[in-house]
Amino acid sequence: MRISALETIVVDFYRTNLVLVVLRTDEGVTGVAEATLEGQEHAVLGALRLLAEKVVGLDPTRITRTVYELGRDAYWRGGPVTMTALSALETAMWDVSARALGVPVHRLLGGRGRDRVRAYANGWFSGARTPEDFAAAALRTVDQGFRGLKWDPFEAADQTLAPRDLARMLEPVAAVREAVGDDVELFIDAHGRFDVPTAIRVARALEPHGIVFLEEPTPPLGLDALAEVRSRSPIAIAAGERLFGRDAFVPLLARGAVDYVQPDVTHAGGLSELAFIATLASAHSVPFAPHNPSGPLSTAATLQLGAAAADFRYLEIMAVDVPWRADISDEHLVLTAEGDVMIPEGPGLGVELDLEAIAEHPYVPHPMRIFDDAVADIRPPDARSYFHRA
Repeated sequence: MRISALETIVVDFYRTNLVLVVLRTDEGVTGVAEATLEGQEHAVLGALRLLAEKVVGLDPTRITRTVYELGRDAYWRGGPVTMTALSALETAMWDVSARALGVPVHRLLGGRGRDRVRAYANGWFSGARTPEDFAAAALRTVDQGFRGLKWDPFEAADQTLAPRDLARMLEPVAAVREAVGDDVELFIDAHGRFDVPTAIRVARALEPHGIVFLEEPTPPLGLDALAEVRSRSPIAIAAGERLFGRDAFVPLLARGAVDYVQPDVTHAGGLSELAFIATLASAHSVPFAPHNPSGPLSTAATLQLGAAAADFRYLEIMAVDVPWRADISDEHLVLTAEGDVMIPEGPGLGVELDLEAIAEHPYVPHPMRIFDDAVADIRPPDARSYFHRA
């Protein structure tokens, strides 16, 4: 079996555009993956075109060596664009390999150790403005089945916060905690906003609310800053979504800079690299909680790893999404009453794309909005659940 084509598809997804990869072979076996890089879709498409020229004619089951040689021969190694393109190719090769054998990808990653993973919801708060809005949205999401909620309450904050602003921004946190009680886990994301003293102050202010972890309190490449915050924070610290490959995660874990490690299968190197990072995290007794506010294909890939990785702690997932998420693929996610997502058992990643439905939602430019007040509008007003109940 040989690769005959590497194709790309772009689909509007409200706050970003999903970049999807289709890897075709001369035997008719097709693999898919996601190469979404918010705000840099055109750059990733260019990187994928370069990869397409190099992989045609190669054996799609020769995953490790192919990805190594492509990274080696590129000269400029790492970075979000190159690693996102390579991650998608690698994941699509896993999909092809497993489909050719008629088994789920997790069978090739070591076998299924669990049939479900604990999930926490992102995107559930879209459109909320007041503490009462957040509390009501949290209750709806808990009724949906989730037992964990994450959001960024820090609006347009950058580097530091006045005490009165921090107090106001934490009012929704208090309202959500009061509304959902102590049995629902809360996670707070800072999107790399703060300098060290502000991050420490934020962490201390969050402590009374029983937060599982504070995510990315400082800019993503500042390892010393992150380690300093973690050493002085009364709550757990998580990071890793904007790091690429084991070369970034080895020092992160060696320095003791995080309590939870969060690589993203779409950016960190694909399934093999995430499996390596999960093992590395386990050796440091750090829970593995991959970043995944993503589309159907990245979610499917992360779930396959969740089946096999021994210390997989949490799955991040969107509670609601664009109305057409259910149209562009046959994704079938089951959410249990305990807040777990079941792992699909179909061949490969277990997802087929609907190219006609995708064509109805072409590319739309979406500027990144982390540092403006629209950060709460992470999903459209007509967003809806796409889960099935157990």
